[in-house]
Amino acid sequence: MVKSRRVQVLLILVVLSFLLIHFLPCSNHAHMEEKPSPVHILILSSWRSGSSFTGQIFSQHPSVFYLMEPAWHVWVTMYQNSAKVLHMAVRDLVRSVFLCDMSVFDAYMSSQKKKSDLFQWETSRALCSPPACDSFSRSDIITAGNCKTICGKYPFSKVEEACKTYSHVAIKEVRFFDLKVLYPLLTDPSLNLKIIHLVRDPRAVFRSRENTMADLKRDSNIVVGSQKTKGEMGPYNTMQVICKSHVEIYKAGSQAAPSFLKDRYLLVRYEDIVRDPLARAAQMYRFAELHFTPELQKWVHNITHGKGHGAQAFDIGSRDALRVSQAWRKTLPFQKIEKVQNVCKDAMDLLGYRLVQSEEEQKNMSLDLLFAQN
Repeated sequence: MVKSRRVQVLLILVVLSFLLIHFLPCSNHAHMEEKPSPVHILILSSWRSGSSFTGQIFSQHPSVFYLMEPAWHVWVTMYQNSAKVLHMAVRDLVRSVFLCDMSVFDAYMSSQKKKSDLFQWETSRALCSPPACDSFSRSDIITAGNCKTICGKYPFSKVEEACKTYSHVAIKEVRFFDLKVLYPLLTDPSLNLKIIHLVRDPRAVFRSRENTMADLKRDSNIVVGSQKTKGEMGPYNTMQVICKSHVEIYKAGSQAAPSFLKDRYLLVRYEDIVRDPLARAAQMYRFAELHFTPELQKWVHNITHGKGHGAQAFDIGSRDALRVSQAWRKTLPFQKIEKVQNVCKDAMDLLGYRLVQSEEEQKNMSLDLLFAQN
């Protein structure tokens, strides 16, 4: 009887050992597999198109690690080259950032670099909250000014450490002029890339570029070459290249899109954002698989219904966004409007921006007539 019980106990122990060895690792493995892979969001735009504000819609989300124009470092270091030549280096840097491999900056920054050496680092809420900075909570809405004052002393290693703790990585970039350059990233199995293509009325872009011409000089030289930025036609030559790139990106993303781009390309017009900020922010969040919290809804409303003018480059403070978006109609001479319309006609036709035919029409045409509804 005693021997029989001992045999039973031994059999039970053997069975339990078998279960522990074979099923617990599988359970752990299954648990690891259940963790969703990060979502990667590229806000693809051009200078003075509302991209800094649109980037903030993502930056302020507590699930998003955001960087603003990391390829600035590539262009500053390799400014003797054309935009086309720099495409590969920019793409490689963007891929590394999406994978939270910040060693890619070693080629463009000092070995003694700090977090504050990263271009416009303070516009990233993720770099202003733990683990990148302990002074704010990850759920806080954080202004760039407050962050820059308090969070600049942390080491560069905190950038990569922070990136790895987020479910979404978003980058705002203005240095791609061809969607096909991004095809290797869109087909990369290690990435889950979604592209938001942000465009703005070329007339508004031109007017804004005039106000920030000195800030954009180096970039303009890279875009069209230093000789073509000179003289009266210089600004229009730059606009022509930018408008052409938007046409080609839009066609590649929506009209002749390969299968791997299905549900991964979204065109957004800045004017539609400022006319209905909550609806467009909700649309972009759905596309990016993000929840639009009540706190973020309040922030989006407030930052687009302020009294600021948004005249400074990278200024993302509260403003009357709709009025600012239409400032070109009162400040840009009709002769300049005609020239912009001439070099950007294809882009305006394709993206739903209607031409104005006279100075009187410029001042009086309603918004509904200026911009076709999406």
